[in-house]
Amino acid sequence: MGLHKTQYKGLAGWFDARMPTVMQEYKKHLSEYYAPKNLNFWYIFGSLSIVVLAIQIITGIFLTMHYKPDARYAFESVEYIMREVPGGWFIRYMHSTGASAFFILVYLHMFRALLYGSYRKPRELIWIFGCLIFLCMMGEGFFGYLLPWGQMSYWGAQVIVNLFSAIPVIGPDISLLIRGDYVVSDATLNRFFAFHVIAIPLVLIGLVVAHLLALHDVGSNNPDGVEIKDKLDASGRPLDGIPFHPYYTVHDIFGFGIFAMAFFGVLFFFPEMGGYFIEWNNFIPADPLTTPAHIAPVWYFTPYYSVLRAVTTEYMYVLAIGVLAYGVLLFFALRAPMARYAGLGAAVVLALLMLPLSPVALDPKLWGVVAMGAAVMIFFGMPWLDQSPARSMRYRPSWHFWVLMGFAAVFLILGYFGTQAPSPVNLMTSQICTILYFGFFLLMPWWSRMGEPKPVPERVTFTAH
Repeated sequence: MGLHKTQYKGLAGWFDARMPTVMQEYKKHLSEYYAPKNLNFWYIFGSLSIVVLAIQIITGIFLTMHYKPDARYAFESVEYIMREVPGGWFIRYMHSTGASAFFILVYLHMFRALLYGSYRKPRELIWIFGCLIFLCMMGEGFFGYLLPWGQMSYWGAQVIVNLFSAIPVIGPDISLLIRGDYVVSDATLNRFFAFHVIAIPLVLIGLVVAHLLALHDVGSNNPDGVEIKDKLDASGRPLDGIPFHPYYTVHDIFGFGIFAMAFFGVLFFFPEMGGYFIEWNNFIPADPLTTPAHIAPVWYFTPYYSVLRAVTTEYMYVLAIGVLAYGVLLFFALRAPMARYAGLGAAVVLALLMLPLSPVALDPKLWGVVAMGAAVMIFFGMPWLDQSPARSMRYRPSWHFWVLMGFAAVFLILGYFGTQAPSPVNLMTSQICTILYFGFFLLMPWWSRMGEPKPVPERVTFTAH
């Protein structure tokens, strides 16, 4: 059988003649993948997330060479990495800083999608893969959080795993299955190590590949929300598109240079970031007999932790009234009679399960867990909740942008108060922000259609720079 005929010369030609699939994929996903020519700085965070994912995998491999997943030696092995292994402190701090950097970049990446409507048709599948990546990141962060076996690691895992026991009937068994014991112990550490090092990274890498393949199949969105594939030249290339390589590879390399300065600045001078990236209590060995005065998860979980803490017995009355009001809204808004009565009936049932005075009321602790989970899972519904005629915030009514900024502010406030010790002000603020958080999503089918959008151009707007 003869060699594949190649158009390349030298080493590239030799390789292409023997494995043409590589060059075909290179052309499909880089040199002949046309991206909109008006992409701005908001579009570098996806590429940077992939870079940080690679950093996490590489540093994780080196850390596992010296780490011992044993309750007797885990903390000491981390100290050994920090003090005795040549360059160990650098690898460990790169991994811990990378974990926070990963979440920062992904949160910014998600904000860009909300800003320009990147979750809208035909990119629903890209968004769903992205949300699944986010769930895997949360799992990876949670399982990895226990591995240093410090005080906050131990007690944070204890609190989070115990939340599953609030599930009726099967909750205690689920908690026992996750822990592998009746308390957080060596069995828990080994389970979490296996998930953190092997199981979740494999799923995460697969989802990232699926996310990129889905993106390259339908094409990138842009700040105007205009489909560049609708306007093609005689050769079938988008008139408003440019090859991803070399134009956006250079663009992303420039962005990486700026990111690297900030990343290594934190790594060398503020690796604990005032206790937000690595809590002070995590420099103390885990002690099952001494509970820290204040237990809180690491910062990227705290918005959802605030939602969990906001749900109290008294707050259940507010939530029940809100659910009933939403059911009435659905009754008058939906057209199909079956859907109208089904929505109202579901709201009444939920309200009865929420009201503390109801004979069928469920434990508020369970509803806190449900609210925390719903705060994450509700992102999956964005492609269908947003009903605006315009995709990008550029062409929506100006107040839509400020609604989005208000949501971002609520998210940051929830995150901040989730790091603080409980107090009446903290509780009330979290409860108000929880209502605003869910209101942003649940009322989106109505507020996103309100106002008159600006005319959307047929082609992208672009100014050379």
